[in-house]
Amino acid sequence: MKLLIINGPNLTLVGKREPHFYGLMNFDDFIPKLGEKYRKDKVKFEFYQFNREGDILDCIHKADGVFDGIILNAGAYTHTSIAIADAIAGVDVPVVEVHMSNIYAREQFRHTSFLAPYCKGVITGFGLLSYQLAVEFFLNEGKVY
Repeated sequence: MKLLIINGPNLTLVGKREPHFYGLMNFDDFIPKLGEKYRKDKVKFEFYQFNREGDILDCIHKADGVFDGIILNAGAYTHTSIAIADAIAGVDVPVVEVHMSNIYAREQFRHTSFLAPYCKGVITGFGLLSYQLAVEFFLNEGKVY
């Protein structure tokens, strides 16, 4: 299984920015740990972080037909970008929206996601574990419990 992780603006600051929301581990340390955790499941990850909206769009477009799923933390673009929503709607690769902080326990403007209607689901509020929960979704999709 091949999964694409895309992070949006300011997520390069994770590990130092507002640790009460985002924790102390940065993505340079987290992504290799995630890869090691899912090595036995043969999950391959590609990870990108972009501060510019157009770069996120290009990455989503290029993922179509190449990846089995996208884990997307669009950061602040979640609440503003119809263009990213359109990109998600325009590709055949499933997307799970993730947020490290609980967006519903924060400012009112963060309570609206333009992306959620086009995603398989939204995981919010579990720090870096939000990404792992998204991986679990992709590994278990379609299975009956």
